[in-house]
Amino acid sequence: MSGEISQRELRNNSGRIMRALVDGETFIITRNGEPVGELAPLRRHRFVRAEAVIELFRTAPTVDYKQLRQDLDDIGDQTITPRA
Repeated sequence: MSGEISQRELRNNSGRIMRALVDGETFIITRNGEPVGELAPLRRHRFVRAEAVIELFRTAPTVDYKQLRQDLDDIGDQTITPRA
């Protein structure tokens, strides 16, 4: 069961839908054939050891901080403009 489900299906098959959510499925809920919401599983937090993260980033490219600052300054307007 995945994809679109009606409000009635959600009410009548909530147990089956909850099990599908645990398995990672996402649903669009409809009422009278019109989409009204999305039902999706929560992202689970995973613990990653610090050593694993350090090893992962060991091969990452270096960051040129001056170039990064310049790029951010180029796209971000630093002037203060009052809202209307």
